Amino acid sequence: MIMGVFSKDEQLDIREAIEAAEHATSGEIRVCIEKNCSDPVLDRAANYFKKLGMDKTALRNGVLIYLATQSRQFAIIGDAGINKVVTEDFWDSAKEAMLAHFKKNHLREGIITGIHLAGEQLKTYFPYLNDDKNELSNDISFMNGK
Repeated sequence: MIMGVFSKDEQLDIREAIEAAEHATSGEIRVCIEKNCSDPVLDRAANYFKKLGMDKTALRNGVLIYLATQSRQFAIIGDAGINKVVTEDFWDSAKEAMLAHFKKNHLREGIITGIHLAGEQLKTYFPYLNDDKNELSNDISFMNGK
């Protein structure tokens, strides 16, 4: 496990960013971290998307931020529901905003930027519902490559 990538405070900051973003939307955001990415990064992110049950949300509006720290690769992907409504360049522009932080080795800031941008899109297309349930954990998923 690679929990040591982020301090407890940084993990809390990321969790709180997810909670804040989800407070305005029925969408779900998850963060998944591992050391090495042994597959094409989008394939790896899609694999964890399914493994984390993100394809099971009621409105298919989950977003995953995946980061492989040693491989220095990342992806931000959305489920079918959100992909139908966001602009074609949304994921690329979100990645560029995150990359600006990652290039400075500011991983926490990059992830929080991705969470914020995903949350804004989710809020636009999937506003918060009064009976909304938090369908997925807001904790970072630390993976060990399996």
